[in-house]
Amino acid sequence: MRVVIATCSVDYEGRLTAHLPLATRLLMVKADGSVLIHSDGGSYKPLNWMSPPCAMAEVEPSEDEAADGVTAVWVVQHAKSEDRLRVRLHEVLSDTSHALGVDPGLVKDGVEAHLQKLLAEHITTLGDGWTLTRREYMTAIGPVDILCKDASGATVAIEIKRRGEIDGVEQLTRYLELMNRDPHLAPVTGIFAAQQIKPQARTLAEDRGIRCVVLDYDELKGIDNSEHRLF
Repeated sequence: MRVVIATCSVDYEGRLTAHLPLATRLLMVKADGSVLIHSDGGSYKPLNWMSPPCAMAEVEPSEDEAADGVTAVWVVQHAKSEDRLRVRLHEVLSDTSHALGVDPGLVKDGVEAHLQKLLAEHITTLGDGWTLTRREYMTAIGPVDILCKDASGATVAIEIKRRGEIDGVEQLTRYLELMNRDPHLAPVTGIFAAQQIKPQARTLAEDRGIRCVVLDYDELKGIDNSEHRLF
């Protein structure tokens, strides 16, 4: 990645035209070819940018540009359209390049796999005397997140989502219909567990006899020891 801090002006031409007057800005040229122009405000959003596929060339300024104090010009042309950025550099305050390597991507805290693991480890948060049968219990149409037994020994299937929506309820319903055909498991009840459950999903689940549980991720991690936060 190339990172440049420079006094510059920018013109964008294509489906629309836009002009950034002379000011000191942060210019970023990424390995994928994208070029972004940032100010010292506006949060993460650039003032202007060119997404790949595009090509950038540094050219000499025209006579008029040179007379106005321009020392170099970046011309960024999109490969599949007429969109073009013309960045006129007046003074470069910093120009550095860094090889960042391959990024592993964002690893979110509290994703469904983490919630599944934590709930399996603390299955008694659902009720005293509950026991874990297994995680990822495989059925003919896919794995149930958690299979467990309640205090009476009845089988319970749990579907876990970060955000509980109608699709998740439908998914658990299909699992329950299939599992209740198995005489070794039936009767099987269901729990729809999520960090947030939409009202429509809750209504559908309760109409089908499925219990809804809102998971407190911090409590499951042991950060918050407040009682009954799950219910």
